[in-house]
Amino acid sequence: MPGISFRNQLDESLAVLQSLHAQADQVEQITAFVTSALLAGRTLFTCGNGGSATDALHLAEELVGRYRGDRRPLAAVCLGADVTALTCIANDYGYEQIFARQLQALARPGDLLLCFSTSGVSPNILAALTSARACGVVSIALLGKDGGPARTLADHVLVVASRNTARIQEAHTLLLHAVCEAVEQALLPGNAEMNECNQGQ
Repeated sequence: MPGISFRNQLDESLAVLQSLHAQADQVEQITAFVTSALLAGRTLFTCGNGGSATDALHLAEELVGRYRGDRRPLAAVCLGADVTALTCIANDYGYEQIFARQLQALARPGDLLLCFSTSGVSPNILAALTSARACGVVSIALLGKDGGPARTLADHVLVVASRNTARIQEAHTLLLHAVCEAVEQALLPGNAEMNECNQGQ
């Protein structure tokens, strides 16, 4: 089968970005919600599988470290980062519980869970969203394709209008950067006081 040309890939990417433009209000609502929670001292937990796991890790490290500007660190934990926890839970409870069990241990009511999934059908993502609801954790799902069953389990959902995994993941990277932009606009000097330590409860 002949490969898809780079020009065709660019055309696909542009079409996906155009579809996101039509969802800009929804993106702004999600970024504002995440920003408000983080500034209130809540913890953001992230998760995903495969390439989506890198998105989850990317967002968490940008918040704990920094995106572009110098501001205080924010509480963000990637549930796919601890290989000892992942292998222990997978071995004892099954792979579908790797995120849910960590969330049950670490999260508190009012915290956030942000899931990245290109399909919305992964059992461990569905289990995490189910646990979030049971634990009083507000959930956000960045999805693709038709959203899958994750679409009905998350409190806030954004579905990238594509069936191509690569294009969905590219859009998810843009969306996580939008979260970082919103957070830093709220925290950079001149917008809000930059405290050295997290003042949340």
